[in-house]
Amino acid sequence: MAAGSAIQIPTRLPLLLTHESVLLPGSTMRTSVDSPRNMQLVRSRLLKGTSLRSTIIGVIPNTSDPTSDCDDLPNLHRIGTAALAIQVVGSNWPKPHYTLLVTGLCRFQVLQLLKEKPYPIAEVQQLDRLEQFTNGHKSEEELGELSEQFYKYAVQLVEMLDMSVPAVAKLRRLLDNLPREALPDILTSIIRTTNQEKLQILDAVRLEERFKMTIPLLVRQIEGLKLLQKTRKSKQDDDKRVVAIRPIRKFSHGSITEDEEEEEDHDDVVMLEKKIRTSSMSEQALKVCLKEIKRLKKMPQSMPEYALTRNYLELMVELPWNKSTKDRLEIRAARIVLDNDHYAMEKLKKRVLEYLAVRQLKNNLKGPILCFVGPPGVGKTSVGRSIAKTLGREFHRIALGGVCDQSDIRGHRRTYVGSMPGRIINGLKTVGVNNPVFLLDEVDKLAKSLQGDPAAALLEVLDPEQNHSFTDHYLNVAFDLSQVLFIATANTTATIPPALLDRMEVIQVPGYTQEEKIEIAHRHLIPKQLELHGLTPQQIQIPQVTTLGIITRYTREAGVRALDRKLGAICRAVAVKVAEGQHKEAKPDRAEVGEGEDCKEHITEDAKSESINDTADLALPPEMPILIDFHALKDILGPPMYDMEVSERLNQPGVAIGLAWTPLGGEIMFVEASRMDGEGQLTLTGQLGDVMKESAHLAISWLRSNAKRYQLTNASGSFDLLDNTDIHLHFPAGAVTKDGPSAGVTIVTCLASLFSGRLVCSDVAMTGEITLRGLVLPVGGIKDKVLAAHRAGLKRIIIPQRNEKDLEEIAAHVRQDLTFVLAGCLDEVLNAAFDGGFAVKARLQHLNSKL
Repeated sequence: MAAGSAIQIPTRLPLLLTHESVLLPGSTMRTSVDSPRNMQLVRSRLLKGTSLRSTIIGVIPNTSDPTSDCDDLPNLHRIGTAALAIQVVGSNWPKPHYTLLVTGLCRFQVLQLLKEKPYPIAEVQQLDRLEQFTNGHKSEEELGELSEQFYKYAVQLVEMLDMSVPAVAKLRRLLDNLPREALPDILTSIIRTTNQEKLQILDAVRLEERFKMTIPLLVRQIEGLKLLQKTRKSKQDDDKRVVAIRPIRKFSHGSITEDEEEEEDHDDVVMLEKKIRTSSMSEQALKVCLKEIKRLKKMPQSMPEYALTRNYLELMVELPWNKSTKDRLEIRAARIVLDNDHYAMEKLKKRVLEYLAVRQLKNNLKGPILCFVGPPGVGKTSVGRSIAKTLGREFHRIALGGVCDQSDIRGHRRTYVGSMPGRIINGLKTVGVNNPVFLLDEVDKLAKSLQGDPAAALLEVLDPEQNHSFTDHYLNVAFDLSQVLFIATANTTATIPPALLDRMEVIQVPGYTQEEKIEIAHRHLIPKQLELHGLTPQQIQIPQVTTLGIITRYTREAGVRALDRKLGAICRAVAVKVAEGQHKEAKPDRAEVGEGEDCKEHITEDAKSESINDTADLALPPEMPILIDFHALKDILGPPMYDMEVSERLNQPGVAIGLAWTPLGGEIMFVEASRMDGEGQLTLTGQLGDVMKESAHLAISWLRSNAKRYQLTNASGSFDLLDNTDIHLHFPAGAVTKDGPSAGVTIVTCLASLFSGRLVCSDVAMTGEITLRGLVLPVGGIKDKVLAAHRAGLKRIIIPQRNEKDLEEIAAHVRQDLTFVLAGCLDEVLNAAFDGGFAVKARLQHLNSKL
């Protein structure tokens, strides 16, 4: 088909198989190559070739390359495009592949597939002419009316666009300079068409057929542009931009174009600006937001910073700058709500009522910074929720356990990828008001890391003199936190930094007494467990005696979590019995279908046997309500976990009972001592800290210095207690680390019992720090220690005299059950710890002779 001046392509071409796109002569296409045969074509032909001939390949559309070299080639499309490879770019991410930039030259027809591996090679026949267009194009008479009609539509389409754009002006010049037989392929590749439509144009070898198929595509595009101009008529002068030659979707299906999407985004930005101007944010924040909205308007939507800026402005609009809830300040109603939700906790209730009273007198009172310190399970978190309910405020809990990044509190700066505000600002956005109740849970379990110290970041949040202008790194403007009621919870103040602890009002929440636990169980825990397990009070009864048995024999804690779990286990066992009883009641109904008296007699015998078996089960009797007694308790919960072993362990000298404080509440602690022949060494075991080891050395030194006074001797009768004698002090529960000065008086009493051979009273526990002169110094945690002794059934407690003030915090009924001995020196401790006192040898008065 070529003329004498025509350019011929090689008769043998390597084939590039494509499936997702169609390359037309005169157009340029970028395609990705990652299949085995196509990759081999690029490596062997394009990258290693040195001549212009090696860059000419055949592009076969609508044919996918198999993913494996072993698979056979599919049927090749009959018509392809000879192309010139202009650029090859390789990459290894996310997998090895090449990106080719190819330009179509002409059509060809595949005559015969010559080779399949390593890449396909075929014998081809050229279908189009490749002339050097230097002598102009043919006359209009030869092209005919069809080409003239095509040219008219093409010019109309281009002139509907903005001619000031260089690409549009260049396209207009091409329409005049290129031969018209090349225009159908070029314009089809420019306007939006489907791959199937392009494939039809490629298969149209005859020029007349190509013109006929391309004209409807141009008409469709022109109608679409007219429709778009009609919808944007009001803004035609201001927004005269280049309409994309390739619209996103066909207009016949009523889809939205890119310009319409831009218009919607512009409307959203206008609405966002309106919200910013009508919001009640501070003057500084408003100034920053207006500056950012101006930047947003000038920013293309494709920029990553566009989404970041928009998210920032939406957050600023959503924050409650001046929106707050009205407090309920009725003290009587507040007292009723607090009493209904929680039993005991008088300190906490008193503090809340004080806050309400002051708020009645002064409206602009700053929110207090409270810190509830107490063992787990005593209701610190739940009482925070009750306080919010009492005040009529929103409640938000922030768990700080394990937080090790200061950005969790202050937020990230917006220069970082994935930046976000801190938990404080996020919480305010969630509740939607600026005066909620924030519960900072487990503030004693904050950690440090390379990302900073979150406890230091909380200093600004919890300081009433600074939090009126709290600056989050993400917002970068001040926000007022002075109306927020912050409540922190902790198990101990030992791990809270002193600067942070100084900013909070610490309220101790001690453990519950047995009587308080019984009341809590019958007021709150048992009704909650009955509701959770679908039971009613008519089906189960738990007397207070049984509840006391659970508290003393199956739990030993300051709170009520373990008690709640045991009650849940009882309810589950009763639920099984109730379900089985309902199943047995259904059996006689099914048995009535039987006929004759024999069947009835058989049924009655079965019923009798079942009732006998049920009554034999003492743990869960079949009658309703099911009564939970000690027999049922043992069957459901097993044997008791804790026994009253105090008297059994004090049946020989060298044993005394001390009182210890832990973050989980108070505990009793046994101290055991023994002596043996040796070289005067003191051995201490039980994972003791340095302070307890020093207390042990203090105790043995004081006893050695006062051995003659108390007639204390070693095994050989010597007043030197360590003469040829080794002493071993052990603190049981060796797996638990112990430290603190409170065990000083207990160690002295234990060693005095060992060397005197006398037994310490079995109902006495003691606590106090000692000095080398024999004084007893005050210690902390008296209330928790006293409650631990009360739980263990002890009757007398020896405490330092200067701790007498701490006894006022203990409930009256607990003080009535106990006898307190206030000791100022070790003489008083020893006299109270032993029956009949601890005798001191009277000193003889020596008279000097006057003779």
